[in-house]
Amino acid sequence: MHITLGLCSVTFRQRNVYEVLAAAVRAGLDGVEWGGDVHCPDAPAAAHVRTATASVGLRTLSLGSYFGAESEDFLPVLETAVALGAPRIRVWAGSRGSESTEPAARARLSRRLRKAADEAADAGVAVALEYHGNTLTDTLDSTLALLEEVGRENVGVYWQPNVDQPDDDALQHLRALLPWLRGVHCFSWWPFDTRLPLAERERLWRGAMDVLQEAGRPVDVMFEFVPDDRPEALERDAAWLRSVLG
Repeated sequence: MHITLGLCSVTFRQRNVYEVLAAAVRAGLDGVEWGGDVHCPDAPAAAHVRTATASVGLRTLSLGSYFGAESEDFLPVLETAVALGAPRIRVWAGSRGSESTEPAARARLSRRLRKAADEAADAGVAVALEYHGNTLTDTLDSTLALLEEVGRENVGVYWQPNVDQPDDDALQHLRALLPWLRGVHCFSWWPFDTRLPLAERERLWRGAMDVLQEAGRPVDVMFEFVPDDRPEALERDAAWLRSVLG
């Protein structure tokens, strides 16, 4: 198993690029998923971030975009990812849940995701769907069906535990997604969105690391939403997860 530990820059959305990089370095991480909202909103900003990231010896793991596959033009997002040197773009499967999305709307989203995937493939970039409520990846069954509908080799999925999801159920979802898994967003919430140290959901995260051993490929595990948005919390959680990984 090869796990790359990284940071989602949205964790420190209120901090500048250099502060994000400093937090990642202090925590001993390998790279950053740069958010497309604040830190990498366009290609010129992304080119600057790429240089800054390399200057401290870190890798860009992905562009965390907010492309929703509904009516947006994907090319500016792709241009930003290329300028960033990102090997992968995180995208969203719409903005409505699977139960409230009509079949025709779902088919349109699938077509747009295929088109985006093809454009990304031409640039040598992969695509990963955010695993999230109020999108077409809000349930395991809908996510698996969507991946089959899109049917592109460069399209995979991220995993994160759903809000208030029991450990065993969350781990079953992770295992089912392994063939398409490209990354993990790592945080500890319970109940609902109460932020805890990672170790306080030890059963979940030790279990997740065990499941990832079955992936058969490198996986990026990216810390997100640490308690109180404090770099010290990131350092603590990163140290704990490294101890789990041995």
